[in-house]
Amino acid sequence: MKKLLSLLVLAGVFFFNTGQLHAQDETATDEVAQEEVMQEEAVMAEEPTLEEAPAPRGFTQELKNRFIEGGPGFMGIVLACLIFGLAIAIERIIYLNLATTNTQKLTQDVEDALKSGGTEAAKELCRNTSGPVASIFYQGLDRAGEGVESAEKAVVAYGGVQMGQLEKNVSWISLFIALAPMLGFMGTVIGMIQAFDKIQAAGDMQPSLVAGGIKVALLTTVFGLVVAIILQIFYNYIISKIDSIVNDMEDASITLIDILVAHKK
Repeated sequence: MKKLLSLLVLAGVFFFNTGQLHAQDETATDEVAQEEVMQEEAVMAEEPTLEEAPAPRGFTQELKNRFIEGGPGFMGIVLACLIFGLAIAIERIIYLNLATTNTQKLTQDVEDALKSGGTEAAKELCRNTSGPVASIFYQGLDRAGEGVESAEKAVVAYGGVQMGQLEKNVSWISLFIALAPMLGFMGTVIGMIQAFDKIQAAGDMQPSLVAGGIKVALLTTVFGLVVAIILQIFYNYIISKIDSIVNDMEDASITLIDILVAHKK
């Protein structure tokens, strides 16, 4: 019995010591692992981090930033030239497109109306048709009772009135086309004068001292030229559209006089 108790005591002491040793080993392992993690974090913290490359800016954002760099003075005036010029150009384009008619069809309809219903039927057709050609036809038909010569004079006179309506406000676009680059050049000259003032005040010509001012000065010229190019494209389209309508008006007027002469016979 005593031997059995002694063996049990020895076994308990053995297992207790083994458990303590195992626990100490796990604690030491955890401490080593924590130290390794801390060392890795310290190394990573010491390594220089690469800066992320800035995302490329879009065209609109780049244009906005350059416009702000140019300053609100001359850049605002150049922008106003662009806005007013585009507004007039869009209004003229809409008007000219509405003024465009099928001249050949209108001429044929007027001739048929003269044959079937006389002058009043032809006038009613022109009154219900939009466009400068129909208006000229109406004026010519209205004076047809006074003779072909009176009708021809009415057509020529009212044709000049319609041409003035077509060219209305177009001169403002040409003004903005000339004004925008001039304002840009003026901003550049003023910016260069300010840059030389800085050189004179500093007593030393350092590139960093005047580079910013020169860049801002040149931006006004760039934007002025861009505005002039945009408005010039619209201006040329409007002029070509006016020329096309005027040619149709002249051809239709001659055809109308011939129709009236044939109708009188």
